[in-house]
Amino acid sequence: MHPAILLLDNKTIFNGISLGTKGEVSGEVCFNTSMTGYQEVLTDPSYSGQLVTLTYPHIGNYGINLEDIESKKIQVAGLIIKEDSISFSNYRATDTLNNYLVKENIVGIQEIDTRMLTKIIRTQGAMNGIISSVDLNIDSLKNKLKNVPSMQGFDLAQKVSTNKKYNWTPSNKIDKSKPIYNIAVIDFGVKYNILRLLEKFNCKITVFPANIDEKEILNFNPDGIFLSNGPGDPASMSYAIKTVKKLLGKKPIFGICLGHQILALALGAKTFKLKFGHRGCNHPVKNLITNSVEITSQNHGFAVNSNPLPNDIEITHISLNDNTIEGLRCKHFSAFSVQYHPEASPGPHDSQYLFKEFFNMISQKIYA
Repeated sequence: MHPAILLLDNKTIFNGISLGTKGEVSGEVCFNTSMTGYQEVLTDPSYSGQLVTLTYPHIGNYGINLEDIESKKIQVAGLIIKEDSISFSNYRATDTLNNYLVKENIVGIQEIDTRMLTKIIRTQGAMNGIISSVDLNIDSLKNKLKNVPSMQGFDLAQKVSTNKKYNWTPSNKIDKSKPIYNIAVIDFGVKYNILRLLEKFNCKITVFPANIDEKEILNFNPDGIFLSNGPGDPASMSYAIKTVKKLLGKKPIFGICLGHQILALALGAKTFKLKFGHRGCNHPVKNLITNSVEITSQNHGFAVNSNPLPNDIEITHISLNDNTIEGLRCKHFSAFSVQYHPEASPGPHDSQYLFKEFFNMISQKIYA
């Protein structure tokens, strides 16, 4: 272990101890309030470019395993925690958190006041930061921090998306005695558990790059189109907005997180950057259609602007924390989306019914 520093844009300095590999990394500092699921958080592509603070004080107590990953590698730029557990207890665990970070070359910091850090972000808003265990000179770090770009206006989806299309579903997962659905997933940074849940509906899933055009999707002739989660500013993704706009009315569409924002932009809405984002496993959302409340898993720094909202959009879900839009559906096309994560990895399973709604929409479209 080595001395380490976290420096924020507002000049706040946190002195701690290095976690993971020795080095230096910068990005937007955010916080996640989940008590468990640190491995899923680390491997979620939606965190690309961010320094993630975990507010729960003890991290790593159940180790790392080979199953609870949401992509092929760690996606966060850096990790900030209060205390790493040097030992773990879990029958599936194969390694410690620190060893996992070292193997993946991830820079982190521990032994800092994460409660103070979270309060700063909540009060002053999201800001950039730099973690270093190699350069401990504050003036030097301040100069480096000046050159760190804002998340706003940046397209990060192509950084984490697949480079070429691929088939997700193994042939032994298909039941030929039941209806088989061909689903096209546009990968803006898709989580594995989304693909796993789609797979449960007897799907052949083909994953396409973020910059795919509508012609290739329509040539594939899917039964439904899924728009995935992902990182970055949705307004910067003009290519994706254009593609989705041309797909509207052609096939049923379901979007999650960044996919929700892309659908809204394709329908003529606007998006904006939240003060400090929604990240955690206990966010209450009201379903305006059923008048029920769901506890949801969330991870986003942007949201759809409700004023003005195109007449073609109906709001279906709202956040009970700040009344931002959490779900919408199109009045004239078979398309709907949610801002939160119904696949909930980690998180509660209150919202998994949305996958069933997607396939009900597809069935109506196919057999109408």
